[in-house]
Amino acid sequence: MKKIDKLVLNAFWGPFFLTLAVVIFIFLMRLILVYFVDLFGKDLGIDLYFELFFYFGLITIPIALPLAMLLSTLMTFGKLGEFFELTAIKSAGISIGRAMRPIFVVASLITVFAFWFNNVALPWANLKGYRLLYDIKTTKTTLNIKEGIFYNDLPGYSIKVMKKYPDNKTLKGVIIYDHSKNDGNKHVTLADSALMYTMMDKQYLVFELYNGHDYVEDADRTSSSDATDHASHGFTKSKIVMSLAAFDMHKTEEDQFKHHQIMRNVVELSQDADSLKTLTQDYRKNFYEAAKSYYLYSLKTLPTPLLPEQKKVMANEGDWVGKKIKTQIKPNPYQHLDFAISQSKNMISFAESNAYTVSSKLEDLQKTNLEWHHKFTNAFAIFVMFLIGAPLGAIIKKGGFGMPVVVAISFFILMYVMTQQGDKLAKEGKLIVQLGAWISNVILFSIGVYFFTKARNDSRLFESDVYTMAIAKIKERLSKSTLIEKILRKLGFKFANN
Repeated sequence: MKKIDKLVLNAFWGPFFLTLAVVIFIFLMRLILVYFVDLFGKDLGIDLYFELFFYFGLITIPIALPLAMLLSTLMTFGKLGEFFELTAIKSAGISIGRAMRPIFVVASLITVFAFWFNNVALPWANLKGYRLLYDIKTTKTTLNIKEGIFYNDLPGYSIKVMKKYPDNKTLKGVIIYDHSKNDGNKHVTLADSALMYTMMDKQYLVFELYNGHDYVEDADRTSSSDATDHASHGFTKSKIVMSLAAFDMHKTEEDQFKHHQIMRNVVELSQDADSLKTLTQDYRKNFYEAAKSYYLYSLKTLPTPLLPEQKKVMANEGDWVGKKIKTQIKPNPYQHLDFAISQSKNMISFAESNAYTVSSKLEDLQKTNLEWHHKFTNAFAIFVMFLIGAPLGAIIKKGGFGMPVVVAISFFILMYVMTQQGDKLAKEGKLIVQLGAWISNVILFSIGVYFFTKARNDSRLFESDVYTMAIAKIKERLSKSTLIEKILRKLGFKFANN
């Protein structure tokens, strides 16, 4: 490795890892803000949250890598240009392409790593992360009994506390309805005061009740018993133990999630796409075969319900008379029309149901194909960001977190918007899947090639004096025409006297 390579790489790695960490942190903060109510207040343990953040940190890496590559290359070559190190490199006879070679190699290696990550690690992280997030979201909030309000989140009980002291254990004026037998409000306990605490590693909630009464209606009384019969007894001290199993987090089977597109690798997505394509073709083929039964020409005989007069005679005279009546009495002329209308309605209903099924399968097929292409596009986006960032930094010649951050975020937003629009149009069938998935990379790759060409030619693309001189030349050419000069003077333009 030559000194120029060490110089460029030393300037690259610091901003790259710093940007990567900052972007991952920002996306994790977004996760916390979106799911704040679902994540916290459930007493699940800090290790569970660290596990969740670890999985979602891995999930955000494919998004963070292109932005980190773009910003770090912008800062690297912007800093080298700002301190005239690029000028010294060029004066030594080294081209800008040669100066970018070490970052080119690094960008290529990171692109290959990103494809492996998208294909192997990302489906695993998606499966683990979203399954854990679902389990946390479906876990009940930690027991939180408030003063003067019935608390009904504990299965089988309804609890009301008149006053709750600051230690969160001592209670005043406790009412407990026992609904564990699902027989209504037949068992109620009143207590003047109580102590509330948990035991056996928070598996059970205990109420130690003092100076109260227990009222129980006789649920086993016969119909001849007095409807007001009930049992009541007072107590100085009593204890009620309730299970807190409803507040435990239950792990969902991963099989319920693993068939989603983001949980699959390239091979599995290809197999899913083939299956969906075959299934869609079968639905269409079966529709054409099944639809024939709704058309009149496919029926050998039409249903001919008898008229009331025919039924009456056949009931009195016998079957041979009925046959004769069928030939003599003219049938209802609207009978076949009603049957045709009924068949048409059935056909429409069958067609709509089949069309909805086919469109649903086609939408799943589009999503599967898009996800397959995104395994490649998300990785190739890293190389595209290098191709934009490195030459653009050499042209701008500004290091630090000022101009490079603004430019990087602008191109990242442009990439994100084009990717989302391409996916949307592909899902709607307005674009082929290949074009919808790759349109962002194709456009940005063209922009990167343009910037690289300008950087090789020492273009002053972003220097204001270049445009000032161009405007001055245009004014000078326009001033040669007397008619145009007069018009411009009337519009307020001023020209130097020759």
